[in-house]
Amino acid sequence: MYDRSNWISPILQLLNDNLDGVLPAVGGATEDMELPDVDELEDMLINRDTREVTEFLETPTPSITNLYRATPPIFRPQNHFYRYFIDGSLKTYYLATGVEGNRSFPIELAQIGASVIERDDCGNVHPKCVRHRILLLMPKGPLGVSDSLWQSLKKTDSQDKFFEVIDTTEKNPFNPQDATHENLRTRAGGIARNRMHKLEIEVIQETDAYRDSNHWLIIDGAVKLDEFIRAPYMIGVAKNFRKDPEFRFSRSPSARRDITSILAGLPYAHRTAAFSAHGGQVAFWYVRLRQQGEVDYPLMGVVKVELPRPDRTPVEAELADLISQTLVAERNVTPHGLDKRWHCHLYPIFQAEESIKNKFYSRDVLMGMIRWPKPVIRI
Repeated sequence: MYDRSNWISPILQLLNDNLDGVLPAVGGATEDMELPDVDELEDMLINRDTREVTEFLETPTPSITNLYRATPPIFRPQNHFYRYFIDGSLKTYYLATGVEGNRSFPIELAQIGASVIERDDCGNVHPKCVRHRILLLMPKGPLGVSDSLWQSLKKTDSQDKFFEVIDTTEKNPFNPQDATHENLRTRAGGIARNRMHKLEIEVIQETDAYRDSNHWLIIDGAVKLDEFIRAPYMIGVAKNFRKDPEFRFSRSPSARRDITSILAGLPYAHRTAAFSAHGGQVAFWYVRLRQQGEVDYPLMGVVKVELPRPDRTPVEAELADLISQTLVAERNVTPHGLDKRWHCHLYPIFQAEESIKNKFYSRDVLMGMIRWPKPVIRI
């Protein structure tokens, strides 16, 4: 049986015994801090082919001169529309620089997790499924460890996937470029984020038997990753999103709008029309959750909603209205001042994130577990 209390010592010993050198981080490990706008960067990567929007995906078809629809809040006692809430979380740590032959490379560790929160009719929330994984991230091949050492490292993977060694030269939507010596460390974070999203998809499946037209799910973020999330009765809600799309629906210069002008005119408890993305497989629109007088600038207090449309059919305006009205009602409670995303927080999503972090090893515990054997430099 896999020993979860001692998952790190064997891998540290294996690396120390087989590499030509291991140069540990000060204190054993250093936590990598994510950029403040990482969610916006993620939206740009996932939706990089949708910078120019040229089609609506709503019926009846809207027009560029009539972009907004009122969506006054419908609260849970009137319609308990959203029952499940999913979020993922990750932390990455730089452990050491490994040396093999004439190659040096970063060795990183990541904790990833995903949680689905269920809410009952009384408004009580509880975790339905929480999953936690540990990833060791390093390159193999010309930029990293030899094939023989890599095969030995992979033997330490646990059968239940709690611990896994991952190659940081692999490509994914967050790392579409070729790996280089200079970008190996930044790639580790993107690969960990990609694996976190795959974990989110796994926990979505835990709700498949319970979702229907009256029991919907919200996932934090986008609905397109390596492949589309095609789950029905689900929306993605992004608190941070790319700020550079242009909306053009005819050749006339007056029909071209940027996102700032569109969202600056979006009133409280209103949504924009639904636009088409990814060849009609995703409908997306924006919803204002807060009065502009409550926030510092027009793009605050707005969330981006994504709805999978695998059959490429337009979303009915009444359904988009209902999705938005019940979403506006989810904005409270919010930890004002405690989180930079307070203006567009959805409280059950916040609870999902907290349930994941409660499963993570604390920084102090993790630092205490990482004890490299005495460094050996082989000349």
